[in-house]
Amino acid sequence: MTEYLIYFNQQWVGDHSEEWFRARGPLAKAVVDEMKAAGVYVFAGGLEEDNAAFTADDTSGTLLFTDGPYVESKEFLGGLTVVNVPDEAAARRWAGKVAQACGWPQEVRRFKPNGPGDGAGA
Repeated sequence: MTEYLIYFNQQWVGDHSEEWFRARGPLAKAVVDEMKAAGVYVFAGGLEEDNAAFTADDTSGTLLFTDGPYVESKEFLGGLTVVNVPDEAAARRWAGKVAQACGWPQEVRRFKPNGPGDGAGA
């Protein structure tokens, strides 16, 4: 089994009414419930938009915490799902279900294998 990250940038969501978003919630929850029932669910969650990000940086040898995102960019991560599936075809199926339920694109990336016995990349 291999873990895949399914995620979206907040900017991919687009402008929609509150009613539209409320209608998407049950669809997304149904996909998560389906993932859990299939035994592929690892984690899923959306990120808060209004709370400021902060960074932790030790590249200078002194740990420094700074308010605000590390990179000045208009794009930021909006939410993510991690699935543990047998192959890329399964990751594609789940990403498609998430994209359909949410109503916006999803990007998928495979996690690097961490080594024998940890369950990732096996």
